[in-house]
Amino acid sequence: MELNDLRSILTVLGLVCFLGICLWAYSKSARQGFDEAAQLPFTDDDPPVRKEPDQQRKEG
Repeated sequence: MELNDLRSILTVLGLVCFLGICLWAYSKSARQGFDEAAQLPFTDDDPPVRKEPDQQRKEG
């Protein structure tokens, strides 16, 4: 087996892996997990605590 044969085999294997990842990423079974992951930055947002004007004068 020559070096070029090995390079060809690795290129084909890389293409097959790439296509497999693309199919997995766009499959319906993976969509729910991706939708949940897309909402993660927004799940722990707490509204800012607003202090009363009297409390700000006492602390400051």
